[in-house]
Amino acid sequence: MPKHQCICYKKAQKTHALIFLVYSQQNFIDMNAYSIFKYLHSGFRYVVLILILVAIIQALVGYTGKKPYTEGNRKINLFAMISAHTQLLIGFILYFLSPYVKDFSKATMQDTEARYWTVEHWSMMLFAIALITFGHIRSKKATLPEAKHRAILLFYVLAVVVIVAAIVQSHRPFFGISA
Repeated sequence: MPKHQCICYKKAQKTHALIFLVYSQQNFIDMNAYSIFKYLHSGFRYVVLILILVAIIQALVGYTGKKPYTEGNRKINLFAMISAHTQLLIGFILYFLSPYVKDFSKATMQDTEARYWTVEHWSMMLFAIALITFGHIRSKKATLPEAKHRAILLFYVLAVVVIVAAIVQSHRPFFGISA
């Protein structure tokens, strides 16, 4: 490649990188509190689901294999519950920032999308988090390892069923970050 073409190519690369950087900064500046919390809430769901699934798998292995309830089991179960509660707090902030959440009027209840975001989504998720919390408490109070594993297995699986149903009902993609 001649020297002149090489210099022009490098300048073009720098220009494209600069345009991308300015565009990225502009998109970040254009983000409002609603967008930030929506992306945070949408992305953090994977942390919650992964921790809950790991807790379920550990409980299943522990329950079926008659294994002892270890400190590692306790920590995973606790972290799964903490992440679910953190997701609830993020969702609670998002609830008050969201343009989809309306008042509890007759018109809102007749509009399926407005009703979903105003009532159904948060009530299903609150129920799922209550199941996780109750399972964790039952596990703590149980004395036998099998009972601890069974409590986590039962209540965390029920919570995942409710969470997946709520995500599917939103008509948004299950995988990917909601835009």
